[in-house]
Amino acid sequence: MCGRYAASKDPDALVEEFEVATRPEEALRPDYNVAPTKKVYAVIDRSGDDESVRSLVIARWGLVPSWAKDPSIGSRMINARAETVAEKPAYRRAFAKRRCLIPADGYYEWYLPTSPDAPVGKGGKALKQPFYIHPSDGSSLAMAGLYEWWRDPTRDDDDPMAWRLTCTVITTEASDAVGRIHDRMPMTIARHDWAAWLDPARGADESAPLLVPAMTAALDAYPVSTLVNSVRNNGPELLAPLPPEDLAPGVTS
Repeated sequence: MCGRYAASKDPDALVEEFEVATRPEEALRPDYNVAPTKKVYAVIDRSGDDESVRSLVIARWGLVPSWAKDPSIGSRMINARAETVAEKPAYRRAFAKRRCLIPADGYYEWYLPTSPDAPVGKGGKALKQPFYIHPSDGSSLAMAGLYEWWRDPTRDDDDPMAWRLTCTVITTEASDAVGRIHDRMPMTIARHDWAAWLDPARGADESAPLLVPAMTAALDAYPVSTLVNSVRNNGPELLAPLPPEDLAPGVTS
């Protein structure tokens, strides 16, 4: 599961890092608490006259299939499992032709302490501890994703809001390095495979072998404040490591 992440880099930095040719007119503000249905950056390749053109675009997080009657379905489709993405009706068309990269500084995951001394909330259940997981070298996480265009039937053809661009993050089994925190993690694509992953001419059979975790050995993880639990909180302070004296029993940094 990947339900929150941080994305603070400006478009210029992403254009350089991902070797993008075109970028959106709108610039998103740095977001340290990206949540489902928010606007996010995505990197896609579009077929041109002679070759594909790499673009940085803005999409909403939560994929809405082209056949959906209601866009609200997107809030339930923020993640697609790597093991079944090529088969699920909601994702298989996008996996065959509309793959993307979703840049992130890092992502958040919640750990459930097993210590009997761990603090508990309502119902007597142990409170989960958020962790921030990110590349140790400061580079972006190139999360594997899919995108779709959805046509709003209630709008006229010339309405600029008639089409909605949405995306989803592909997840996989967590590596040993972060598996102690949660059993799932975002699938990442190695830099040398970016062009192949984004190539719209490559079909599902050719793309499936690229779904191999690429950065698991270079990820750092540390506990952060529960401020991240609320989407109303958004700032670089969310990334600050939690002091050791504030760690709950059973939680290690």
